[in-house]
Amino acid sequence: MKYILIVVYLILTTLGVVFMKLGGNTGTFFIKEGVINFNINWISAIGFVCYIFSFLLFTRIVIMFELSYIFPICTGIVQILSLIASKFILKENISVQAIIGVSFIIIGILVMNIPKQINSNMVQ
Repeated sequence: MKYILIVVYLILTTLGVVFMKLGGNTGTFFIKEGVINFNINWISAIGFVCYIFSFLLFTRIVIMFELSYIFPICTGIVQILSLIASKFILKENISVQAIIGVSFIIIGILVMNIPKQINSNMVQ
């Protein structure tokens, strides 16, 4: 169940960023005569809602895992998914530096997942 939450978090975070970018509207927020007004277009609003739900999910995920483990992994995967989404959905160009960066992220995730037994044997 906790891994399903991570997958849903990753999808919602990526969709949130993509929809906010597609909407191209940061919205307006103001208080006038004691009334709070927040105006945003519907595409950006979908992204905003996705991002809020992803944040709420992440607060639950952080409780379930070690923070030093889950945060870098989730952040790295979100970066990779955002890069892929930007290429295929937003039609943005991917630079060589971005590909190198994704390679480092993947290597980092793999290194973080080396079993602790291997690490303890290497220290001895």
